[in-house]
Amino acid sequence: MSAVVAAMVAAVAGVLGTLLAPLISHRVTVRQRTFDHDADERLRRHQEKRAAYIALNRASRQLHTLLKDALHRLRDGVFTDQERTQVEEARLDYRDRYAEAQLTVPETVLAASREVNAILAGVDAVVKRIDRGGAGPSETPDQALLDLKAAEPRLSAMSHLMRRDLGVAD
Repeated sequence: MSAVVAAMVAAVAGVLGTLLAPLISHRVTVRQRTFDHDADERLRRHQEKRAAYIALNRASRQLHTLLKDALHRLRDGVFTDQERTQVEEARLDYRDRYAEAQLTVPETVLAASREVNAILAGVDAVVKRIDRGGAGPSETPDQALLDLKAAEPRLSAMSHLMRRDLGVAD
């Protein structure tokens, strides 16, 4: 009797195994696809954030450099239409990158970028007023250069936060 029971159990197990194998295989495949999809999504988000960081960092530093150059040229009386155009193009590019970052990056980086933005926007406005002859008595190229200097450690802090968020080791 025990040989018969053993044979029956083996037969039932064999039939169940045959019937359940496709279901188990399907379930494993679905789990793997879900895992792969989630990994792809994490990678896509990371790449999107990285691209936003690179663009914002580049645009911030470019505007900073062009504003500094503009202030030196304004002080020396040699600010030309070409430099005006370069500053305007950099400002527009920076504005676009800053707007993109607001929808992509975490709040810690946004807070740092707001500090940089406040300085760059303030100095940009002073550059325009000086250039157009409407600057106030305290709005001089030398004072604006000092104000712009305050952006340098904030730019570095923002870049550091970006690198840390991306997992770049120092």
